[in-house]
Amino acid sequence: MPFLGQDWRSPGWSWIKTEDGWKRCESWSRELERENNQRNLSHSIILNSDDEEIFSNEEQEYTSKKRKKDHFRNDTNTQCFYREKWIYVHKESTRERHGYCTLGEAFNRLDFSSAIQDIRRFNYVVKLLQLIAKSQLTSLSGVAQKNYFNILDKIVRKVLDDHQNPRLIKDLLQDLSSTLCILVRGVGKSVLVGNSNIWVCRLETVLAWQQQLQNLQMTKVNDGLTLSDLPLHMLNNILYRFSDGWDIVTLGQVTPTLSALSEDRQLWKRLCQYHFAEKQFCRHLIVSEKGHVEWKLMYFVLEKHYPTREQYGDTLHFCRHCSILFWKDSGHPCTAADPDSCFMPVSPQHFIDLFRF
Repeated sequence: MPFLGQDWRSPGWSWIKTEDGWKRCESWSRELERENNQRNLSHSIILNSDDEEIFSNEEQEYTSKKRKKDHFRNDTNTQCFYREKWIYVHKESTRERHGYCTLGEAFNRLDFSSAIQDIRRFNYVVKLLQLIAKSQLTSLSGVAQKNYFNILDKIVRKVLDDHQNPRLIKDLLQDLSSTLCILVRGVGKSVLVGNSNIWVCRLETVLAWQQQLQNLQMTKVNDGLTLSDLPLHMLNNILYRFSDGWDIVTLGQVTPTLSALSEDRQLWKRLCQYHFAEKQFCRHLIVSEKGHVEWKLMYFVLEKHYPTREQYGDTLHFCRHCSILFWKDSGHPCTAADPDSCFMPVSPQHFIDLFRF
C-alpha cells in the first residue's frame, strides 16, 4: 500500500497488511523515533536560548524530514523486493490510472528474487538480466538498480554453492562488466543514477565475481552411478536432449566415449535445423574436402550471425485482454470469457519491449 508523508519526495513508511487493516512496520518507526529523540536532545544541549530563535519550527521540521529521507536512502542493506505474482502494464494515464509502468517498476514488483530459486525460471531470469545489462541498465531507477545487483548477488552465490549453470553467469558478468567499463569511462557523457563512485564499486564487485567463478572447482562425486556406467544409446539420447551446442561440447570433454558421440554429424544437423532456417544454411554452407556438410562448424558460424531459438521451462505471460503481466503458475484475475486465448508467453526481449515508449 503506497503511502507518502507530508514531503512528497520522501519514500513514505513501510506498511504491512493485517486482519485489522494496514499497519506501519514498528521496527522502522521505533528506530526513527529513537534517532529523532537523540537528534532533538542534541539540539537542546548545543543550542542556548539565544540560538533557538535562529532555528524556527519549520526549519527543524525540514531537517527532521531530510534526515529520515537520507536514512532510507543510505541504508544499503534494505532490499526493496516485492512478492507480487502479476502487475498491470499501463503505458499512459487514464481517468482511472495516473502515470505509467516502467521497466524498473516492473523489475521491482515482480517476484524475480524467488524466481531464481526455481530451476524452470532460472535461465529466463538470467537472460533478462543479461539484456538489461547490455542496453537498459541506465534506464533503471536507483531502487531498481539496487535490486538488480542484489538479485545478481544471489545468483552468483547460488552458482558457487550448487555448481550449476556457471557458463550462463560468466556470459552475463562479461556483458555487465563491459557495460560498466563504458559507463565509468564516459562519466559526464551518459546519464548515471547515483554517484560515480557507486558505479566504480559495482564494477569492482563484478570483477570479483568473475574471479570467483573462474576459480570454481567442480566437486567430484565417487559414489553411485556415473555417465560412464550408462549404455551408449542412453548417452546418445542425453546428447540429443540438449538445445545448446556449447553444452554438447562441454559434455563431450567428460569421457572419451562422450567425446566421440558429441561429434556425431546427425546430432549437429538436427541442432542446426532446430535453431535456423534453410535460407540461413545456404548463406553459410560449409563443405569438407570429402563433400560432407560440416554441421558442427556451421552451427557456431550461424550462431554468430543469427539468434538461436530460446527455450525456457517457465516464462512470464501477458494477458492481452487485461494488460497484465504474470507468472503462468500463479495466474491472474482475468475477466475474459476465454482467458487461455488471451495469454501469450513473454520472452526476455519481449519483456523489455513492453516498456519502450
